[in-house]
Amino acid sequence: MAGTVIQEGAEEAMSDINVVPLTDVMLVLLIVFLITTQVIKQTIPIKLPDVRYEPTVTKPENVSLVVKNGPGDTCEVYWGVTKVTQKDLLDRSVAKLEKLIKDVGGVQNVNEENMPEAHIRGDVNTRYKCIGAAIITMQQAGFQRVGFISEPPPLTGYRSE
Repeated sequence: MAGTVIQEGAEEAMSDINVVPLTDVMLVLLIVFLITTQVIKQTIPIKLPDVRYEPTVTKPENVSLVVKNGPGDTCEVYWGVTKVTQKDLLDRSVAKLEKLIKDVGGVQNVNEENMPEAHIRGDVNTRYKCIGAAIITMQQAGFQRVGFISEPPPLTGYRSE
């Protein structure tokens, strides 16, 4: 009788699966996958710039442009507060640089201090082609410095610099 009870208990133990080795293998595989995904991920090592919002000094000779989406699939560009077309933008830009050259006494007298800059304010929802077209037009006219004006986020709390 005692032999039968031991034999029945052994059969029950044999039918249960031992999950300890399975969990050990799964944990090892998880660690291996976590390590290899970092090695497989291909990136080019770069250091991104620290963005600091420094107030820019706007010179009177700088050009202020506003670019935004127009109705339909069009772009609207404003020189100051005057709406201009791409051709008008190019003509005005060339005229501004020609006047500068004439005022300073020739191309040889143009330097970084007296060269005007183009400052573009683009609406956050403006399509890239609109802003890109304004940049290209200003560069074709001869502007060497074309920059973007943004509004910094509001300062909250304590600022350490």
